[in-house]
Amino acid sequence: MPDNIYHIPALLSETINGLALKSDGVYVDVTFGGGGHSGAILSQLGPNGRLLSFDQDFEAYENAITGGRIDVNDNRWEFVHGNFRYLKNFLRYYNAIPADGILADLGVSFHHFDTSERGFSFRFAGPLDMRMNRQAEKTAAKVVNEYSEEQLANIFFLFGEMKNARQIAKAICKSRERNPIERTEQLTELLTPFCGRDKEKKDLARVFQALRIEVNDEMSALREMLQQALEVLSPGGRIAILTYHSLEDRIVKNFLRTGNIEGRLQKDFYGNPLTPFTLVNNKVITAGEEEVGKNPRARSAKLRIAEKTGSL
Repeated sequence: MPDNIYHIPALLSETINGLALKSDGVYVDVTFGGGGHSGAILSQLGPNGRLLSFDQDFEAYENAITGGRIDVNDNRWEFVHGNFRYLKNFLRYYNAIPADGILADLGVSFHHFDTSERGFSFRFAGPLDMRMNRQAEKTAAKVVNEYSEEQLANIFFLFGEMKNARQIAKAICKSRERNPIERTEQLTELLTPFCGRDKEKKDLARVFQALRIEVNDEMSALREMLQQALEVLSPGGRIAILTYHSLEDRIVKNFLRTGNIEGRLQKDFYGNPLTPFTLVNNKVITAGEEEVGKNPRARSAKLRIAEKTGSL
């Protein structure tokens, strides 16, 4: 796989097919990234179709210009430089309500993982940053050096599902008393004794994942986006979401099955389920062996698709 690829979208054809695109429809890609999904949507839209693509990292737009995935002069396309947690406000601003389809690929772009100065990966030496939005104030270094031991333990347990979260948090707090922990390699060296010998990379990835989720407030943003997506989708409109870890997948699964984050299924007087969505795929869609062979990072992708019922 070439090193300079910004991102390869997982389950591309399955995702686009699942949206059941209409040539004159209004569509929203809330995670533009490398532009793969957006480009595929645009290729199927007619002259009256519209696509709005969100990304809080402006480097994604700069890559769209240089990478050729999108014709930035296409008047059917609008790049929205913002967090998808503000979905409804932006769609209202661009007069794009109701939308006929919403797509979210919750995976981190290759570009972020593979660019050392962004600090997303333990595989590269670099500053502990992890900000999707480089204008944001909170960095991973700020979290590691300023959060209390209890706060750190909660992050590693809730977002990284680390059983030894308290020991890790205690070790970080002890180490930072001597010197600030400001780089990925410092944190990796500190974490290594707490990682299982046979699953060191997996444990390191979990701790880095936990910090990334905290830095970017990913779980709260996802909840807010989903709730707003329900409001802005037209009846019969579809939502397709790709998840990559159990925390976000649980939220998405609950929401698409019941219409709420908690997964509480309400029923009418006759015992019929009251849910604003009809699942398009009852069984989660995952990548096949051929795709995983070409793109190993697709292995953890899970695709869920649902169609909105009722009225807007």
